[in-house]
Amino acid sequence: MSEHARTEWFSHDRFGMFVHFGPYSVAARHEWVKNYEELTDEQYAPYVEHFDPDLFDARRIARTAREAGARYVVLTTKHHDGFCLWATAQGDYSSQTTIGRDLVREFADAVRAEGLRVGFYHSLLDWHHPDYTIDRHHPQRNAADVAELNATRTWSRYRDYLHAQVRELLTEYGDVDYLFFDFTEPAVENGLPGKTPDEWGATELLALCRELQPDMIVNDRLGIPADLVTPEQYQPLRPLEQDGEPVLWEACQTVNGSWGYHRDNLDAKSPDLLVGMLVDSVAKGGNLLLNVGPTGRGEIAPTDEALFAAIGEWMRLHSGSIYGAGPSTHTPPPQAVYTQRGDRLFVHVLSWPFGHLHLPGLAGRIRFARLLNDGSEILVREIPADQEANTMTQAGPPPGTATLSLPVQRPDVVIPVIELTLGDAR
Repeated sequence: MSEHARTEWFSHDRFGMFVHFGPYSVAARHEWVKNYEELTDEQYAPYVEHFDPDLFDARRIARTAREAGARYVVLTTKHHDGFCLWATAQGDYSSQTTIGRDLVREFADAVRAEGLRVGFYHSLLDWHHPDYTIDRHHPQRNAADVAELNATRTWSRYRDYLHAQVRELLTEYGDVDYLFFDFTEPAVENGLPGKTPDEWGATELLALCRELQPDMIVNDRLGIPADLVTPEQYQPLRPLEQDGEPVLWEACQTVNGSWGYHRDNLDAKSPDLLVGMLVDSVAKGGNLLLNVGPTGRGEIAPTDEALFAAIGEWMRLHSGSIYGAGPSTHTPPPQAVYTQRGDRLFVHVLSWPFGHLHLPGLAGRIRFARLLNDGSEILVREIPADQEANTMTQAGPPPGTATLSLPVQRPDVVIPVIELTLGDAR
């Protein structure tokens, strides 16, 4: 399959939901709690013992994603703590063993039932496996006997385990649309290195993905080129390129700075900021993968559900500016962001002006203009560039400017959008 055919849906759909869930949700202090607090397996065990997500309803999570306007959902099959959310045959450190539930199967079935695409996250790191060597990210990196502990570990056994689990996920759960590996970082810190692509057998893993799921896209975090790059917790300044060519990319973002459930983190982003990040991503040729971390009992927290509902209400009226849209070659005014789909140019007005919005270079190009929220017409005119300002008349804008006449009242939506139907220049 060609790269374009494999990634076409991704470039069109633009918006996905990320779901981080596991025993760390019981700790409720960030998904890296085992690392941050340098917990041993024994100290981490109570979270596994009490991981019994009786309120985990994959159908409700999938429905929340669909109603928010997301077109694909990505679940953590295994995070860095090594705990598996499926019925793996490679060991007993799994939800199937502890609670008798294959949460990955529940998830995949529910997501497909909602008409969405299925994504799996899979950590390359594993802080529980007995043969995973202690590196710069391992919770026991500061133990006094790291060298002695590593001497008893056989890395090839862990690599075989990793490959076997990826094979399970790609053969036992139907069609998988997206595999999000996490992560490769070989740099040395405090005398301990991270892991390299060769240590994972990255080339062989990617080949396995292509063999078992040829239509599936794979991210870049094996440490070798694949289908897309994944900037995390920041918005790129401009469209991403490699060697001067645009690349497929996805901004991985959280609602509050934590991927797993973090009870005391109240730093939730506002709906206008989150919608603005989605628009910003599309305007730069990227996607937004927005994360939610279900509680220790498995449901989306009310504050997070409300955020996704607010995004969904905006998407209900404005998804035309997102799905199938991308960057525009036209230059927006300072208070607006453009996305474009064919002859439709979408003006996302971040700061509502009084009376007029001046669009450079679009004079004579606009066949029709309307607000997307209610479909109402926006009048367009061209003010002569040489018009002088006086008591009741504004000065003309630069030549080639189209001027929109706006209502005084800003539309009551998170971000107002004006759809322009473009024609050839006069």
